[in-house]
Amino acid sequence: MRAFKDSILELITETSTNLPPDVRAAIRAAKEREDAGTRAALALSTISDNIRMAEENVSPICQDTGLPTFEIRVPVGANQIEMSRAIREAVAEATRRGILRPNSVDSLTGKNTGDNLGPGTPVIHYEQWEKDEIEVRLILKGGGCENKNIQYSLPCELEGLGRAGRDLDGIRKCILHSVYQAQGQGCSAGFIGVGIGGDRTTGYQLAKQQLFRRVDDVNPNPDLAKLESYIMEAANQLSIGTMGFGGDVTLLGCKIGAINRIPASFFVSVAYNCWAFRRQGVIIDPKTGQIEKWLYKDEPKDAPKEKVTPAAAPMMKKSREWHLTPPITEEQIRQLRVGDVVILNGLIHTGRDALHKYLIDHEAPVDLSGGVIYHCGPVMLKNAEGKWEVKAAGPTTSIREEPYQGDIIRKFGIRAVIGKGGMGAKTLAALKEHGAVYLNAIGGAAQYYADCIEDVEGVHFLEFGIPEAMWHLRVKNFAAIVTMDAHGNSLHEEVEKSSLEKLAKFKDPVFA
Repeated sequence: MRAFKDSILELITETSTNLPPDVRAAIRAAKEREDAGTRAALALSTISDNIRMAEENVSPICQDTGLPTFEIRVPVGANQIEMSRAIREAVAEATRRGILRPNSVDSLTGKNTGDNLGPGTPVIHYEQWEKDEIEVRLILKGGGCENKNIQYSLPCELEGLGRAGRDLDGIRKCILHSVYQAQGQGCSAGFIGVGIGGDRTTGYQLAKQQLFRRVDDVNPNPDLAKLESYIMEAANQLSIGTMGFGGDVTLLGCKIGAINRIPASFFVSVAYNCWAFRRQGVIIDPKTGQIEKWLYKDEPKDAPKEKVTPAAAPMMKKSREWHLTPPITEEQIRQLRVGDVVILNGLIHTGRDALHKYLIDHEAPVDLSGGVIYHCGPVMLKNAEGKWEVKAAGPTTSIREEPYQGDIIRKFGIRAVIGKGGMGAKTLAALKEHGAVYLNAIGGAAQYYADCIEDVEGVHFLEFGIPEAMWHLRVKNFAAIVTMDAHGNSLHEEVEKSSLEKLAKFKDPVFA
């Protein structure tokens, strides 16, 4: 079991830090489709740099390492109790090493266990088979994309598409709608797994199982193969693009499975996964506990290598670039427009769900006037000298803070909010009224942004847990794009409106 635990630890490390070849190929193809100098091209360039940096640093690709989910096939007679114990030990060790972020939180108290262990975490599913080997597959699916999962009960009415009936064409509409509703909040361009049938539980389980298929495989069911191909073509005409910035590539993969259902129920379940598609798998010898084979790492010999781009953020065509140092004035903010690139130098403060809730009823522990709030739950470790170091620090999905953000901007005089996926009407109104902007960082680019952090100057509210604490970070050349400005303009609103108009073009039946 010691060797088995070490093999699982290696699997976790590879999954968190090294994207498999089929995912890299899909991202590379997307990068080639976008016009150089566009917002989408800028995002994909940053993503490519981040993938390389994570592999080189053996550090998390994305700071949100999600809920580790293991799908395991075992020979008859395998001791699943001992295997589960070894897996939990490996998960805790990976957390101590900063390969996984501590993500297991008590649902009632909000207390973080600190080691990713607790009721329901990690998720471990077993299935017996007749082979004399152990197959372990792991997916790390972050909260931003997990929150964009969606389930439809047919028949139903869908925005832009009308009635979706209990047939293949109704299924088609549901899948297209699932891509539209995600916008950029799930770190598009994304991958989707679709489960047709079952009940509400098995439908979602089937959808997530589809994400373990290779990106380049072909569905053995001809009808589903045809539907997968159609969805890939149609979804990429919605022009949601990478990060929801607009662009030619919105979806990187679509995998669909079907199981039987009862007559009264017809569910279509969609599991949305971000571009940072972290899933790996291994074959383990049950006698030695050692890895015999990797399931997704058989990279073709002729696979092209990524071009290394300069560390500085590549600029967009006709973009304006502004260098700002907090505290920032309202006059500086009023000069910014949607599409501008902002380079931040100086002190910024992280803040997520727990902090926003706290700040509504309490004062901040530091002066936030003219300051910058970063929606981020970093991966942090203490070094040998006892000083905090940043292992990964990309943005989290901002829309969760929509109930609080406008009030907090007003209360504390915040000038900039950094996050991903954009925010809603209440925040947009507060930005305009009080002179602030929303800066969209590149979701999942945890190494790219960690490299911009020069120092950790302090932390408050560690009792909230590392992801939810308020970290005070000194940054240099931290680049993000203005997507909501102080004049009432929102790129996210524009892209959502445009993509809805394009979605409506797919209303007419396609599959008889």
